[in-house]
Amino acid sequence: MNLSKIKSFLMNYKKSVLAALVALIIMVIAALMYQGPAIGHGFWKGTIIGNFARSIMGVSSWFGNSYGFGIIIFTLLIRILILPLMVHQTSSMVKMQEIAPAIKKLQEKYPNKRDTDQMQKMQAETTALYKEAGVSPFTSLIPLIVQMPILIALYQAIFNTKELQTGTFLWVQLGQHDPTYIIPLLAAVFTFVSSYLVMLGQPERNSMTSTMTYAMPVMIFLFAINVPSALSLYWVVSNSFQAIQTWTIQNPFKIRREREAKKKAIKDRERAINKAKRSKKRN
Repeated sequence: MNLSKIKSFLMNYKKSVLAALVALIIMVIAALMYQGPAIGHGFWKGTIIGNFARSIMGVSSWFGNSYGFGIIIFTLLIRILILPLMVHQTSSMVKMQEIAPAIKKLQEKYPNKRDTDQMQKMQAETTALYKEAGVSPFTSLIPLIVQMPILIALYQAIFNTKELQTGTFLWVQLGQHDPTYIIPLLAAVFTFVSSYLVMLGQPERNSMTSTMTYAMPVMIFLFAINVPSALSLYWVVSNSFQAIQTWTIQNPFKIRREREAKKKAIKDRERAINKAKRSKKRN
């Protein structure tokens, strides 16, 4: 990663941290402004789930007690809160894409997966390659790991809060699944758009990447039709935010143009060197 890209990453990261702090402050203020009864007891139910519910209820009160709109705003605040992780993940993903051809060469260099010695050598060289590039193959899992307890807490907050369970938004009751399947379908569509944009920016596509791009929306759809509409709404907003974020800080078309320009520059340099060598031989 050259100096300009490092500066750009640091600038984006600082902005994302500032935005995350603002989102956290808004969520805390919303929870403190909620004057309703205590929700749950203990650390998990009282502190985590209770504050989730209080924050949603507080935000909803700013918009005329529209609980669906409260969930939408709360989801956006959550996405902004984890934005620093997403920016870091994006930077790591771009680096991983840059070293993908080198990883492929290593796999071709050590083709025998049953040979323990070959596999150990490939693993050692792969680890060295990751270390040199400053990336970890597990970085992409961090946002997913962080979001899982958020989903669980949100799910339980809905069932522990009468207003969120019985409230309505547009044509659905938030505590029940969408009978029209429109919200689950939107969740699946935005999941596909987000995944597809990421896939477009990759230098090489493999069967696993392509399979996940098309399988994940189906999984999200099946998940969304069996859970409360509030969770489906969370997925719609979260994945649409993810699609916009990918387009903004990981624009696949820009990445592909930069990659093609880099390849062209390398080819032009090699052509110029070969031309100079041929000219030298003639003289």
